[in-house]
Amino acid sequence: MVNRFVFYQNPPEGEHVIMKILVVNAGSSSLKYQLFDMDEHKVLAKGLCEQIGPAGNITHKRPGQPTYAESYPMPTHNEAIELVLKLLTDAEWGVIKSVDEIGAVGHRFAHGGKFQSSQVLTEAEMEYLESIVPINPLHGPPAIKGVYACRAVLADKPHVGVFDTSFYSTLEPKAYMYALPYEWYEKYGVMRMGYHGASHGYIAKKLAGRRRVISCHLGGSASICAILDGKSMDNSFGFSLQMGIPHASRTGDVDPYLVPFLLEQGLTLEQIYEGLGKNGGLKGISGTSGDIRDVDAAMRALIDEMPEVFRTLAMALGSGETLMQAIEYVGLHERGYAGEAFVHAALRLRCGVST
Repeated sequence: MVNRFVFYQNPPEGEHVIMKILVVNAGSSSLKYQLFDMDEHKVLAKGLCEQIGPAGNITHKRPGQPTYAESYPMPTHNEAIELVLKLLTDAEWGVIKSVDEIGAVGHRFAHGGKFQSSQVLTEAEMEYLESIVPINPLHGPPAIKGVYACRAVLADKPHVGVFDTSFYSTLEPKAYMYALPYEWYEKYGVMRMGYHGASHGYIAKKLAGRRRVISCHLGGSASICAILDGKSMDNSFGFSLQMGIPHASRTGDVDPYLVPFLLEQGLTLEQIYEGLGKNGGLKGISGTSGDIRDVDAAMRALIDEMPEVFRTLAMALGSGETLMQAIEYVGLHERGYAGEAFVHAALRLRCGVST
């Protein structure tokens, strides 16, 4: 039987105060964690397990202390959380003497379905979260794996789910209803959801007292949220995290009729999903990467190449070739990003094709 855990500055007699909380954010092949000291309001340690499955790397950080970074075999999330707890309690790299000091474990979920607030994750809650995996296939399964992995080694601790979607429980029908057959909403739960709720909710709390706020979450996944008096009124997401403004590798808003059109062109549904969710966004537009640092590096390389490219172009034009012939010449004789760009330009000019 788990004791009743509550938060009090001056707890009533018999209550157990949670002093340290481990927060876990499990991805498909990663596990982020932070250990908080709630009494001191500070982070004791944080880190990241990556490449869970094929290999395994962990980075463990403590404020003002050296960083621990090593490779370890982590076949599943279970081994990852075991390694995290080992480091947290390690004589050299740890910050606590025993896992007994951990009072509770928090888990981040992108989609909480009907849950409008944080929930203690009993079997009933877990069963419900598993039932809504079809509408959250990307983020749901790893988050659930993370809970079970933590419960396997911290069975006597309360595990609490925090849901991005719960911040949007204040949305009005005009904000969450689609102009679709109403039975789709009733039967399948098709509606506009909201994600990044933990991020936008944090901004709302930090800016408490400001009546109107536009919050921007800009990273690999991106969104915008309209906040009125601390409550969400609208956001850029749709039914899934696919919608809204462009992301690192997700397209954001596109015409839904693109899907049947591309199917008619011969693409498979899997290829379309790949294009929309993994090869779109900044990665799709740049043709390079979804990481702005990589795109910036490519642009700098392109700029470095340009002087030589223009010399080649001037030489071709000076020999009497037409502009189209000169562009084609550059594409054939120059390498790198600029050379590829001139090849594409020559094809467009000659054939009228988009490459």
